[in-house]
Amino acid sequence: MSKHTGSYTVVTTDSDVRIVKEGLMERYGMNYLDERKLVKRWGGPIPALVSLVFTLAIFYVTWWIFQDPHGLMRMYTPYVGYMYTRWWLIILIWMVYIFGYWPFKKAWLERTHPLVKGAVLTLISVVILYVLIKGFFEGILGNFGLAYFNPGRLTKLPGITEFFAIEYASLAILMFAAIASWLSPAWVVAFEGAPWQDMNQPSKGFSILMATSFLSTLLFFVTMHPHMGILYYPWQYFTSIAPPYWEKFADTVSGNFHVAWIMCCTVSVWLVETIWERYPFCLIKNNTLRRFSAFFGIIAIALCLHFFLYFAQELTWGEAIRGTKRDFAPDWRWLHVGETAVFFLVPALFITFYCGNWPSKYSLPVNVLIRTALTIVGGLALYAFYYKTSHLFLGTQKGFSHPQQFPMIPTIWLIDIWLVHHWFMDNWPGWKMVPKTAEEVAADHEAKQALIREVRWSPSLGYGVGVGAAAGVALYFVSCFAIRWAGTAITLVYQ
Repeated sequence: MSKHTGSYTVVTTDSDVRIVKEGLMERYGMNYLDERKLVKRWGGPIPALVSLVFTLAIFYVTWWIFQDPHGLMRMYTPYVGYMYTRWWLIILIWMVYIFGYWPFKKAWLERTHPLVKGAVLTLISVVILYVLIKGFFEGILGNFGLAYFNPGRLTKLPGITEFFAIEYASLAILMFAAIASWLSPAWVVAFEGAPWQDMNQPSKGFSILMATSFLSTLLFFVTMHPHMGILYYPWQYFTSIAPPYWEKFADTVSGNFHVAWIMCCTVSVWLVETIWERYPFCLIKNNTLRRFSAFFGIIAIALCLHFFLYFAQELTWGEAIRGTKRDFAPDWRWLHVGETAVFFLVPALFITFYCGNWPSKYSLPVNVLIRTALTIVGGLALYAFYYKTSHLFLGTQKGFSHPQQFPMIPTIWLIDIWLVHHWFMDNWPGWKMVPKTAEEVAADHEAKQALIREVRWSPSLGYGVGVGAAAGVALYFVSCFAIRWAGTAITLVYQ
């Protein structure tokens, strides 16, 4: 909490009390999301519905301009469009979660009209996006390090056409993005920005950026680089592990195996951050234990989701067969794991951004349970709606595994637009932003801590955990039966 005392601001947290002389330390956008209050302009669900219509309209117009194969720029090749979509997501995360809106001052964020603020911040994100891809990846890495980052370099190789050169380079860049889209928010959500959490911007942002970039590079070379090494014939035995080390376990040489679990990590990070409110890791009082438990707990959740979604496809379509194509190919099955996971992220973000993380009147575990159930239902509904209708209005091809059917592109494109709308535009026009007073910030903090304190060990909690574990096992078998039944009774795509 914080309160003004003369020319000083007293800032109180769980771990420290510090006094900051006003005027000596510039407050940029740090904690802006926590210290703003979004007030509905209309009652009931009208603001959420208005926001949904507004953002879907922006989605469709921008999709037709940038992505649609029948539109203007036609970036849905699909890898070119996917590359820009994924990196735009990461840059939005950098700007808000890592750099805290730096270099914009908090006063500017609070006083500027949402349309102006959204336009300025979005334009900056697009400029950074272009410089990153054309300057860093294609210009520096592609010319002085690894040829597969630069399509111009690839076209000089025998047997590679211009189209495949562009696709391969885009694939390499977006594979790096897949890792960064998990680790960038994970450092803030799980590690809480430690050990730089008390630093000022931009030092804090650059420290986290360098740490996550290093880890992303390391993971890229042990997960995605071997995949790039087998795309060109003969396989690049001297510069990569060929065939890749995961071949026997995953039943494929494709890097889609890693794309799957990394995408599940990305989804899990945001589930923990949004509808779960960092539960159950927030119950751990020791800072170090809580942070490491959250980081590796998110990975554990992701791996469970990863293998279950692959198993769900075997229940639906039968066992994968190596050497086949399309629906039965193991490499596509792993890719579809990541695609399916993203469908569940969309309703989770909608619940948090536009429904106020409803419900919030029960205990924290009950709130989390209800939101998770709504997310599962919403994800399944979106999955069915997409495969039933996407070819009618997105310019994609009909079918699950068609090479031109890449659901992660439109779903993440919509998420990008929601992030711009929620982070940059304060949910305008359905809501208006009002800065919270120091008392309101303190009251919100205390309310969150009270919810956490309510969850403490007791005989009734132990009984609930036991019942929950039994119910979870039962739900698993019920889900397997339901998936098997749905696979035979419901047809989403008519061939």
